[in-house]
Amino acid sequence: MSARRLAVLLGPRRSGVPAYTWLADSIRQLVADGRLLHGTRLPSERELLGQLQLSRTTVTRAYGVLRDRGYARAVRGSGTVVQVPGGPVAGGGEPLELASLQPVGADVVDLTCAAPAAPPGLNRAYAWAVERMPSFIAAAGYFPLGVPELREAIAQRYADRGVPTDPDQIIVTTGALAGLAAVYRALLSRAEPAVVESPSYPNSVRALAHSGARVVPAPLVSDDLEGLSGVIRRSSARMMLAMPDFHNPTGHVWSDDERARVAAMWRAGGVTGVVDETMIDTWLDEPIEARPMAAYAPGCVTVGSAAKTFWAGLRIGWVRAPHALVGAIARARLTMDLGAPVLEQLAVARLMDTQGGLSEESRQRLRASRRVLLELADRCPGWQAETPTGGLSLWWHLPSERSSALVAAAERRGVLLAPGSLFAVDGRGLERWIRTPYALDEVSLQRAVGGIADAWADVTAPSHFAVKN
Repeated sequence: MSARRLAVLLGPRRSGVPAYTWLADSIRQLVADGRLLHGTRLPSERELLGQLQLSRTTVTRAYGVLRDRGYARAVRGSGTVVQVPGGPVAGGGEPLELASLQPVGADVVDLTCAAPAAPPGLNRAYAWAVERMPSFIAAAGYFPLGVPELREAIAQRYADRGVPTDPDQIIVTTGALAGLAAVYRALLSRAEPAVVESPSYPNSVRALAHSGARVVPAPLVSDDLEGLSGVIRRSSARMMLAMPDFHNPTGHVWSDDERARVAAMWRAGGVTGVVDETMIDTWLDEPIEARPMAAYAPGCVTVGSAAKTFWAGLRIGWVRAPHALVGAIARARLTMDLGAPVLEQLAVARLMDTQGGLSEESRQRLRASRRVLLELADRCPGWQAETPTGGLSLWWHLPSERSSALVAAAERRGVLLAPGSLFAVDGRGLERWIRTPYALDEVSLQRAVGGIADAWADVTAPSHFAVKN
């Protein structure tokens, strides 16, 4: 990293502390926030002292403090290099149905996961939460509906979006998937039909099937509203799982008209809409102008999460439900767990207060990563994808039915992909589709583009077809 770029990241010097302490603490905070990555070479002492107008003794002492605390190391020929104390932990990817639960090696690019890295400020939010803990540790620590300040913050977010909500309508959960599972358990009887757009997020569909529901695939709202109406009518479904905001995997966003028409279908058919809003804050080009589904369908249940907005490791989600359904969902949730961790709830409440949603730096990083993956259109003849205005992945249409073959070939080249069939509600088909998340950094995605392009060349080569035949 250049001295000029580091100076921008450091910002103005903090008064009241020695200069070497400010420099060491500021660099340590950049590492903790993920803005300085493991292995980054810091500017030389001479470069940095000129840029920051500090003495060489100050910079030398600051670098020494970083090395002593495990945030940097001296490398012969490279100077001072950033390190995460203990080294970065492998794995941490999203466990999809076909993915291994073992950590992914450092030489593999995992494109089965669509979750961004932690934003700047997460470490500070945890520090703030630790300071708040004395207020909670005198009691037993069970908050099955969530700590009051987080429930209030979530309710306020809905109110700000035009859906009046009081904290009594909010149930905090250990992630969105746990919230969905509680809703399914509360509202569905065994073998009762539930409609889901296909393709869809596989873990949500698996949780629905595991609840005992009969999962009924339907066309995407953005493709065939009349077809969806027919499926609801013929199946006599009493629930529909919907993802109107940056749908995973397609990235589609329902318009106001589509939301109003779907809400009318739900009312006419006596259907409870279960709305997955985990992607709502991941807009990259412009915020979603359409109002939330709860504005059109007051009887729907909405599920949200901190995973895509802040960090998946927080494991905090929530359910917003009409007053008439809150009790049933809360009782169903108590059969699964007794509440989310207090520290993480406080950290999320702090992030909501200080950042609101996805940080601008995170948006810039995701836009840059999206541009890298769009290069696949040039590298892989015939590949087509709409550029979504948000979300975390591209949904590619392939010129031939080679999705599963591509996944196998890409894995041999160190790139993990999920086949299109994984996103099919019935687990079959979609061999002309592949999802490529752009949540990783640009360097990793550039490696992935090369590996995917080479793998596509492998599976479309005449010799490959000859072997198969």
